[in-house]
Amino acid sequence: MSDEALGFDAFKLNKQLLDAVASAGYTVPTPIQQKAIPLALAGHDVLGVAQTGTGKTAAYILPLLMKVKYAQGQHPRALILAPTRELVMQIEEVAKQLAQNTDLRIVSLYGGLGPKTQIENITAGVDIIISTPGRFMDLYRKGNILPKEIKTMVLDEADKIMDMGFMPQIRSILEVIPSKRQNLLFSATFSARVETLSAEFLEFPEKVEVTPSATTAETIAQVKYHVPNIKTKINLLAHLLENEEINRAIIFTRSRKNAESVFSFLERKNMGEIRVIHANKGQNTRINSMEDFKGGEVRILVATDVASRGLDVTMVSHVINFDVPLIYEDYVHRIGRTGRAENEGKAITFVNPAEIYHFECIEDMIRMQVDLLPIPGKVDVPETPFEEKQGYARELDRLKQRDNPDYKGAFHEKKAIPPKANIGKGEKVKAKKHTKKPNRNQLKTKNQKNKGK
Repeated sequence: MSDEALGFDAFKLNKQLLDAVASAGYTVPTPIQQKAIPLALAGHDVLGVAQTGTGKTAAYILPLLMKVKYAQGQHPRALILAPTRELVMQIEEVAKQLAQNTDLRIVSLYGGLGPKTQIENITAGVDIIISTPGRFMDLYRKGNILPKEIKTMVLDEADKIMDMGFMPQIRSILEVIPSKRQNLLFSATFSARVETLSAEFLEFPEKVEVTPSATTAETIAQVKYHVPNIKTKINLLAHLLENEEINRAIIFTRSRKNAESVFSFLERKNMGEIRVIHANKGQNTRINSMEDFKGGEVRILVATDVASRGLDVTMVSHVINFDVPLIYEDYVHRIGRTGRAENEGKAITFVNPAEIYHFECIEDMIRMQVDLLPIPGKVDVPETPFEEKQGYARELDRLKQRDNPDYKGAFHEKKAIPPKANIGKGEKVKAKKHTKKPNRNQLKTKNQKNKGK
């Protein structure tokens, strides 16, 4: 297919799907859709590499719906696997929107909720299952899923599936589903591990890469601040939220503890409706928070990387990385929450002294230097506490030692042995003998011997 702007009718989809595409507001296929849809419709295994926000979900959903076509039998004929429940819900939303004119039965499976309703949905009959790997295997082992009719399998966000350690479950699933099937694998990055997975999972795949691996969208303006300590991060965050035109923002932290601390601080500042989501939050709380954020009722969402993927909100004006992610690919996914659907967005990253190393690695990965801005003069920059400085120094030592095993570091230097003083020529220094303190029985025996003398 040429790179000219062709409509979806060029794919020869049926009328039900074309009407649904029009109803969803899609007009011109994105580059990943232009390249992947014809290959998937032709029955090829496809390896798709595309950054988030490029329309890759529809790139595999449309040919899948075209293949499955209509409700048939009781058991699933297609399986889509995704690493997080949030992404499963997003895929389900897109799938049901594009299948609105069909009678296809689409069921989503994920943890965090009791399986009773999910089991009832499967038992009622299902054509397409969208699931996390763990929940799929749980229900299979209980005898609730019969996979013998699965003819198409999709792995979405394959790089995250690898990062989250789901390979044992993926291999277990591959053992129980039919070996004769079409496979589609999509990933935002194409690391060595994803390449290994693709060799194991795909058979003579057609590779589709619309942008170089780990490339950030051109619609996102990226900046960074070098911030000396945690208190300055908090003060800078408050300043930006009060002064920048931030309509809807996601603030990413590395840990649940930091997420709760940032949330509590912003709540006290009365900066509009704020929600926080992380792995310790209940599933219903997370769903409601995300729905409120997508609906525009919430201005600020504080989140760990549980939300870096699977959150499809088109009008996020800003992403703020309160902490630099240690899994570098997550930076691409985090900032991919803004600048979606051709809208412009801004990504701001706070970098403390120990995170400079990590962010330089991220810049190498995305092949660009992110602009460094000075901390605004109005922002209070307190002195870094001694313990915090020590923590940064230790972390930097650890990173340098990882790269260079011979590096000793500030916290690993041997103390110099002072010169021996007042020892004349030929004099010998007697070492103190280590004498063991006698116990009571030994003293008693010694006293008895003395009395005998």
